[in-house]
Amino acid sequence: MGRADARQTRQRDARRAKGGGGIRRFFTWRKMLGTFLGVCLVLMGAFLVVYWLVPVPGPNPEANKQSNVYKYANGEMLARTGEVNREIVGLDKIPVDVQHTFVAAENKTFYKDSGVDLKGTARGLFNTVTGKGKQGGSTITQQYVKNYYLNQDRTVTRKLKELVISLKVDRQMGKPDILAGYINTSYYGRSAYGIQAASQAYYGVDAGKLDVAQGAYLAALLQAPSDYDWAVASDTGKKLVTERWNYVLDNMVEEGWLDASERAGLKFPVPKAPKAAPGMEGQTGYLVEAANAELERQGVSEEDIEAGGWTITLNIDKKRQDALKKAVEDQVEEKLDRKADKKAATVQVGATSVDPKTGRVVAMYGGIGATEHWMSNATRRDYQPASTFKPIVLASALDNGSETQDGRPIGLNTVYDGNSKRPVEGSDVPFAPQNEDDRSYGQVTVQEATDRSINSVYAQMIVDVDPGKTKKTALDLGMTDGKGWPEDPAMSLGTMGASTWDMAAAYATLDNHGKRTTPAIVKSAVHKDRVVELPDPFGDQVISREAADTATKAMMGVVTHSVGSGSNALGDYHAAGKTGTSENNRSAWFVGYTPELVTAVGFFGEKPDGTGQVTLTDAINPGRANGGGFPAKVWKQYTTAALNGGSDTEFDLEVAESEPELPTQSPTDEPTEPEETETPTDEPTRPEDPVTPPTEPTEPEEPTDEPTDEPTDPGEPDGGVTSGADGGTETGGGGTAGTTTGADGGADAGTTSGATGGVRPPRM
Repeated sequence: MGRADARQTRQRDARRAKGGGGIRRFFTWRKMLGTFLGVCLVLMGAFLVVYWLVPVPGPNPEANKQSNVYKYANGEMLARTGEVNREIVGLDKIPVDVQHTFVAAENKTFYKDSGVDLKGTARGLFNTVTGKGKQGGSTITQQYVKNYYLNQDRTVTRKLKELVISLKVDRQMGKPDILAGYINTSYYGRSAYGIQAASQAYYGVDAGKLDVAQGAYLAALLQAPSDYDWAVASDTGKKLVTERWNYVLDNMVEEGWLDASERAGLKFPVPKAPKAAPGMEGQTGYLVEAANAELERQGVSEEDIEAGGWTITLNIDKKRQDALKKAVEDQVEEKLDRKADKKAATVQVGATSVDPKTGRVVAMYGGIGATEHWMSNATRRDYQPASTFKPIVLASALDNGSETQDGRPIGLNTVYDGNSKRPVEGSDVPFAPQNEDDRSYGQVTVQEATDRSINSVYAQMIVDVDPGKTKKTALDLGMTDGKGWPEDPAMSLGTMGASTWDMAAAYATLDNHGKRTTPAIVKSAVHKDRVVELPDPFGDQVISREAADTATKAMMGVVTHSVGSGSNALGDYHAAGKTGTSENNRSAWFVGYTPELVTAVGFFGEKPDGTGQVTLTDAINPGRANGGGFPAKVWKQYTTAALNGGSDTEFDLEVAESEPELPTQSPTDEPTEPEETETPTDEPTRPEDPVTPPTEPTEPEEPTDEPTDEPTDPGEPDGGVTSGADGGTETGGGGTAGTTTGADGGADAGTTSGATGGVRPPRM
């Protein structure tokens, strides 16, 4: 190379060197550092502004939605209601090692960090911006914030809000509260939100009974609930969830939360197969409705219940509930063809069973099914209880120390005129009730009048006591004054409205020696925010023990002489009870009790569309339905099963014995001597024997096919004449004098033909 070429090369290199130096001077390290720090300051300032501007919001609408859980007395699931299957539980209800499984699975530094993972958040932001799918790296606090305050949207804005709110929440809340919020809001699959719903869905236990292996599975499940549900997971899904389960337990050992030797002995807890949550079909809806109504009576609003979050345990004994349902199915439903027979379709059955020693409603039958017939036949009050009210008249007479019109004290041996259509004495409202089949009995004791359900005797007795005092006794015992009762002699025949619940309450108080016993279907009601204080089912001594026990003795006679023979007529146990059949045969009852169990069974005639009442005649058996027939059969089968086949427990009664109290003068009307049609045999006819239809009443029955008359409202006086309940003649609810023939079925008046299939001659 010549000198000229060398010179040109040096000049070219010099120009390059001069240019390069200029660029380096522009991008010096000082300028670059300053720029970086400036950008950081701007970002920090922007973050502070965002931190200041973004508040911690209220929870999102879905976060607090919960279901209500209803349980049997033994803790078994009865039903779950609500749109969201969630039941929030406090951290104190969750075992500590189960709590640690969630921390080990999601965020081992949870107890130490500030609520955010900057690296994980940056990675999540990058994945979101670049569209690489599911974001990750969130702490437990961030996931709780996303579930509780925000939503599941995958946007940069939502992620930034999550970051800011997480920092604030970590400063404002304790770690236990954050952890509780996280495990109660997370979705576990199987439509289960929160650990309590998940525990039930996967293992059939409450969260408090989870073990560490089960907890580790639920914690592992949160990563991919659909893929990791063992019941539907592919082989790959099962492999992945098993690996994650091991990962959770290994992390617990690493953190010192689980002993290595215990860890080595743990086996993978395969969850149970999924089951649909129980709905409102069958008896469930009736039980849930009754429980809700009881809570409302204790001050819990309907809105509070609908908001969810309640765990409501009922007093219902599942074994007895099943036994009551089976008794109705065996004795009634299997004998009816509701679809093909219009008359059969009118039969409705209700029942309430109470433990008199505790007041607990242990079983209840509301009808054929809550989704088919929503009105509960156990609690409806639109039918008359008929002669089942007569023992209450007697109890009131005994408690008030009442006397007959000629001054004789009323007791079981007091003699009354039992002639049919005998006008009552001492009443401003004329009343001359007819006995069943218009039979007259002459002079009979109160015990015999109770056995035979003689209307004329009890119509006079309620006048002797005073209808107002009798009504007070009925309300004190547990009946309910729905629309107001007419205080007149016809009330003795049970012309008011009453439910099986009401009659079970009144008879339970008698069974409990006169101490008020209020049936209770709710055992406990717990919400995450409060516990409902339930009242004591036992109240004051509302009538004397002697009055209550004497009424019980009288009803033991009903069982002995009207429903069968001997105190064990209805089963291998001591029992007392009363039958009842209302006007026009629209309802038939048997309310009975043992020392351990009180059960009221009612049959009701209702139009298939539910718009009115109809007669039960020819609906379930040829002729009239009566309390000593099918209601007694249901009662017997259920009570026998509920008492495990029988019981040796006897009534502990304090009864004042008395000599017969004869009237001072003979009745003006000569009694009609009843014709003895059958001599009782040594072997009594039982309730399950075929029922011989009693003689039809003299007044024609109303038609069962599309009846045109509306049922008499038992609570509203009509001022006119109505057919007499229980075969008696009666005025319309406190109306003027006048008589028409009514009818009673079976053992409810005069004879026992409906109860036993034969006719017993009256004892004179």
